[in-house]
Amino acid sequence: MTDDHATGRLGCYGDALVRTPNLDRLAAEGARFTNSFVTNSLCAPGRATVLTGAYSHIHGVRGNSEAKDAVETIDAAMATYPELLRAAGYRTGLVGKWHLSHEPAGFDTWRILPGQGLYFDPEFIENGQRRKIRGYATDITTDMALDFLGEKSDKPFCLVYQHKAPHRPFQPAARHARLYEGIELPYPSTFDDDYATRRVAREAEDMRFDVSLAPDYPELPRNLTPAERKKWIYQRFAKDYYGAIAGVDENLGRVLDRLEDDKRLDDTVILYTSDNGFFVGEHGWYDKRFMYEPSLRVPLIVRAPGVRRGSVPAAMALNIDIAPTILDYAGVEPPASMQGRSLRPVLEGAEPDDWRKSVYYAYYENSWVLAGKGKEAMSDPTFQYFTPHRIGPHRGVRTATYKLIHYYAEGDYWELFDLGSDPDELRNLHGAPGTEKITADLKRELEQLRRQFRDVG
Repeated sequence: MTDDHATGRLGCYGDALVRTPNLDRLAAEGARFTNSFVTNSLCAPGRATVLTGAYSHIHGVRGNSEAKDAVETIDAAMATYPELLRAAGYRTGLVGKWHLSHEPAGFDTWRILPGQGLYFDPEFIENGQRRKIRGYATDITTDMALDFLGEKSDKPFCLVYQHKAPHRPFQPAARHARLYEGIELPYPSTFDDDYATRRVAREAEDMRFDVSLAPDYPELPRNLTPAERKKWIYQRFAKDYYGAIAGVDENLGRVLDRLEDDKRLDDTVILYTSDNGFFVGEHGWYDKRFMYEPSLRVPLIVRAPGVRRGSVPAAMALNIDIAPTILDYAGVEPPASMQGRSLRPVLEGAEPDDWRKSVYYAYYENSWVLAGKGKEAMSDPTFQYFTPHRIGPHRGVRTATYKLIHYYAEGDYWELFDLGSDPDELRNLHGAPGTEKITADLKRELEQLRRQFRDVG
């Protein structure tokens, strides 16, 4: 798992400039999902969801637990897939980024970055003991992964191998710092979005390159026009982002080579994903949180025995499916607390007839403030609450052709998008003549999904 790796920024997902030969190899030798989504586009919730196979309101981690009175942790009663595998006789290890507010559980050994960690000369916490390690975090994390793989044991293993990269502020290794020097990266088609039909998006000013990112770059040239300034920041931002991804990919190659050298590659299930999606210039933004496609989507690549090489499943996958999938391959029964389904039938070319046709999304950051004030706060125009990047709680439903989003903390504000005619989600159709039936159908589906996943009340 990486942090903030956008689906569109891999070669196998169509980016001709990013350098991901090893991720592309993984996709060529396995399956690449084209419709893989998160249930809450934020780091800590995404990680907890992958571990537990459940939504945020079930496992207890709704936000990033930053600047909160009460720190959120995974509910101790929730089973995680590493704990279940360990109980089933697996040797379990965790290396790299953790980004949860409690110590890891279910691992025989763990070596993690504290919080966000640093790219260069980072501290690691190794089974409770801190020590500083010289070098680059992506390389060090991989060294630790190789140490774990090199341990002699007759047990099967589960390794959770998680990178800080490419989380902001992007700091590529020195060998990748100038990969894109002299190249002007193309701009997303929505780079100059005017947010004309989307009030909440228009108000999210501190997600914009031209508003928030200038302090990151003291070398930003003076006397640029606003348009030139925005483009300069984007070029620097995206090139550093791509450089950090190159380090991840290069190190994945080291792991694949070790498994191949040890003759274990074809007997190992490998899943690659990110904790959430990410805006890399789309809508003129960085970060995530919104239910819009760049934030909602994540890469998902699976190489496993029985998976047809180079397959591209179109079935809708969610990050709640990862834990049940891993347990299925290990022959371990998933607990009732897991709300996802194993992707194994889809991966083996036998998608069940009752596979999901819609996905439910629920973003909760700052909902603890609203809860503390009571529901009446939502309709009180004088009530002020802090929202990172000016994005409050919202939920929605996405089908193959439509998306409905409800910003319930924004005065009952709704957005409707026709993804077929408007894949960039520029035209909010909610309330437009002729959309009454699809809106009513989607609202019914949204309520049904809320009941199904027990997110009501």
